[in-house]
Amino acid sequence: MKKIICFSIFLIFCLSSSGQSNRIFGVKGGLNLTFFKIDESNFGSNPGTEIGYYGGVYFDFEIDEVLSIQPEILYIGLNDFQFINAPIYVKYEVTKNLDIMVGPSINHFFDFFTNKLKIRADLSTAYNMTSHIDIHLKYTLGFEEITPNGLFIGLGYRF
Repeated sequence: MKKIICFSIFLIFCLSSSGQSNRIFGVKGGLNLTFFKIDESNFGSNPGTEIGYYGGVYFDFEIDEVLSIQPEILYIGLNDFQFINAPIYVKYEVTKNLDIMVGPSINHFFDFFTNKLKIRADLSTAYNMTSHIDIHLKYTLGFEEITPNGLFIGLGYRF
């Protein structure tokens, strides 16, 4: 139920600004590698990696010819571990087909943590293969004792 509420709020926000001509709507998805490093007081580190999937939507709000703001909402599934990743990127067009994005991400973890809301940092790049299709790579960095860092590799489609 929380997934539907979070997604609905994001969708309402994005669609309410649909009168703007300088915005782009898209979908994206792909493979997610999440790296867990759990610090255990006397037992040392216990790193682990999970492979999963992600999918979601994004809007791109143009500020000028090379700079834009790109909020996203992604659903991530890793076996029984699920969460919503909602980054807000500042996007810079390095060349005609290559973009770099950086920004914070708000994450809501459904079943794993007691404190379900976490803030992480995201760094991403996207290569525009056509005017509608891109391939992207992003890395998320967690800041807490139990730190799920993630590597995302996928495709996006702009409408």
